[in-house]
Amino acid sequence: MKLLRRDIARDGSGSVKLVPEEAEDMWHVYNLVATGDRVEAVTVRKVMRQTASGGGEAERVRLKLEVEVETVEYDKVASVLRVRGKNITENEHVRLGAYHTMELDQQRPFALTKTVWDSMAIDYLKQACDPAASADVVAVMMQEGLANICLVGQSITTVKARIETSIPRKRGPAIAGYDKALNKFFENVLQAVLRHVNFTVVRCLVIASPGFTKDQFYDYMMLEATRRELRGLIENKSKIILAHSSSGYKHSLKEVLSAPTVMVQIKDTKAAKEVKAMEDFFTMLSNDPSRAFYGPGHVEAAHERLAVQTLLITDELFRSADIVTRRKYVDLVESVKAGGGEVYIFSSMHVSGEQLGQLTGIAAILRFPLPDLEDMEL
Repeated sequence: MKLLRRDIARDGSGSVKLVPEEAEDMWHVYNLVATGDRVEAVTVRKVMRQTASGGGEAERVRLKLEVEVETVEYDKVASVLRVRGKNITENEHVRLGAYHTMELDQQRPFALTKTVWDSMAIDYLKQACDPAASADVVAVMMQEGLANICLVGQSITTVKARIETSIPRKRGPAIAGYDKALNKFFENVLQAVLRHVNFTVVRCLVIASPGFTKDQFYDYMMLEATRRELRGLIENKSKIILAHSSSGYKHSLKEVLSAPTVMVQIKDTKAAKEVKAMEDFFTMLSNDPSRAFYGPGHVEAAHERLAVQTLLITDELFRSADIVTRRKYVDLVESVKAGGGEVYIFSSMHVSGEQLGQLTGIAAILRFPLPDLEDMEL
């Protein structure tokens, strides 16, 4: 994300002008834009023109509008943000107070104005505009006849391609077609890898599967790389890691990211830290349950006793339309940090964030046991 202008006053009010440069930036914008904010951008509006005969015809006109945000929708397939609200600028085509939905897209600048830029919004802004913060991993999740090419970015996991091929059984009369079908499947996966993996950006390529499918594909890929002189694969062979997974589906990604060989390569990325924090929480929940709690009531009660050592919270909680609720979670994060605790803000678009979301979206590892909290109904 490119920051073109930043004008934030000491009282926290102000505006910024941004240009989203890639798909992941749209997720950052989704986390930044909240109900009550003002968004200004060039947009398209259908207006009625009067013809010479006295009739009317619809025409699409490009114009600059500023709306006061009421709803924000993120389209993860198209990586587009739709912002709906009332027009607050004078315009010959759109009256004041009229509703308009504008689309925020990649490479299109927009200005965002907030009454208060709280600490969470400032952090999101810094994160989004720091080019060094993104360290991408591509995972090829496989099983015979199925592969998902997953791009694991800083804040979002995207399935870039899904390959499905019917593979006959490896016995009986169908065995003759088995090798041919498997090679066709491997070729389709290889083409997807060549299309979606940019080794100048990607830190490592993980190939994961149950059984030996990953090994067979790796051998096929390197053989073809030598035969076709695919320099990108040959020169980046050291970035390719094989790992075990229970399936070829996206949900198996969390076990792959926590594999020791993968963790070494991606240990300083946000996704890896989230996975490690979730592992630590579940380990504590199993071994010492009086030091691990989840749910707003239990976590807040633990924090009141200054017991929170590590706070795990999803970004979804900060998107609450209720300003009081958002403020509560922002204050909790700031307070835990001020008390010397660690805070992990999980992206709900990562597998670990989805896992935390199933546990109410908030959890904590405590400095010391609080057995009485277990019995409290909060």
